[in-house]
Amino acid sequence: QKGLLHREVNVYFYTPKKEIIFQHRGKNKDTFPNMLGVAVGGHVELNGDYLTSAVREIYEETGLIIGSNNLKFIMQTKKKFFDKITGNINNNIKMIYAYCYEGGVENLKVERSDGQGFEIWPISKLSNLSEKDRSRFLPSIIQKEKLDIIKNLVIKAKRK
Repeated sequence: QKGLLHREVNVYFYTPKKEIIFQHRGKNKDTFPNMLGVAVGGHVELNGDYLTSAVREIYEETGLIIGSNNLKFIMQTKKKFFDKITGNINNNIKMIYAYCYEGGVENLKVERSDGQGFEIWPISKLSNLSEKDRSRFLPSIIQKEKLDIIKNLVIKAKRK
């Protein structure tokens, strides 16, 4: 509410088939309910670090147990904006990671309070979404800049 600076993590899941896995947000979320967003996201706990928080959030939101060495660092962002829906100021430093997931979405466990499931989308389809499909995604996910980051993360991560 006060707009205090806090830390967050996002983890994009991609597949060897050049697909991105999005989380279908819960119908009762206070912001962007019933929309598609990044596979895993959350806050860094007090005295916590980004990597440990990302690994914890992956477990909480998907049921997967992974090591931090499986995450590829993509970028750091800093944003401060007024959330019209909650009336709060979101002031965050966010670390964004990528994780190559080789299983099926049916094997990912949904965090009941936050999500409805997961969807796989070919990266090639994300650039040419219909208006109907665009309306299913969080607005920040489908901005050209973010789509370019998503495409590049798969290319970059596959090289490593």
